[in-house]
Amino acid sequence: MSTPAPQAPARKGSQAAIGWLLSIAFNAVAPILIYNAAHDHGFDDFTSILLSGLGPVVDIVIYLAWHRRVDEFAIISLLFVALTGIVSFIGPHDARLLLVKDSAITGLFGVVCLLSLAAPRPLMFYFGRKFATDGTPEQAAWWNGLWQYEGFRLVQRNLTIGWGVGYLAEAAARVALVYTLSHGQMVTVNNILPYVVTGALVFWTITYARRSQAQGAARAAAAAAGGAVGAGGAGVDAALG
Repeated sequence: MSTPAPQAPARKGSQAAIGWLLSIAFNAVAPILIYNAAHDHGFDDFTSILLSGLGPVVDIVIYLAWHRRVDEFAIISLLFVALTGIVSFIGPHDARLLLVKDSAITGLFGVVCLLSLAAPRPLMFYFGRKFATDGTPEQAAWWNGLWQYEGFRLVQRNLTIGWGVGYLAEAAARVALVYTLSHGQMVTVNNILPYVVTGALVFWTITYARRSQAQGAARAAAAAAGGAVGAGGAGVDAALG
């Protein structure tokens, strides 16, 4: 009989809420404000778009200073920020091309998700550990321990496939919009659309995870009931014998 999964340790909800607010502020709101401020002060579109990337960098720095440790999620974020900065200087300094490159980075994240399926643990396992826990050692240890369960491993791999395909589709849509909208409009789209898509993926993730958890609990209950019936039957046979 399989061992039931342990319950999660108590979570510090206030820390998680503050982390989400900071993430939204620096990754969604700040880039738009920075772009508009830079544009109003005479910077060209290319420079304004480049400066708008400072928001996510500040978010990463705050996280590292707050938790005083580097986790896999922070490393991945830093790599993508660095990659965005590098590709922005490749080729002509054209604002539209920079927006296309920004969309390509999103597509690359989708590719990384799918490639991570070949790794010992897929990428969504690490993202889940960041957003499903409060970052304390107790919660991280609980999350790591869930990997021993086959159902948990299957869910993490399916989530990784879903997020990979979702971000590839988002990148394709953003590239198409780059050549339809103005630069200012596209900066807004670039900082809003990922959160719309991410919100949809989060909703799907929660729904899928809860359904899988309910199905797993139902199977465990059925197995336990079957074991109890089997034991009772053996006792009756022994008594009749």
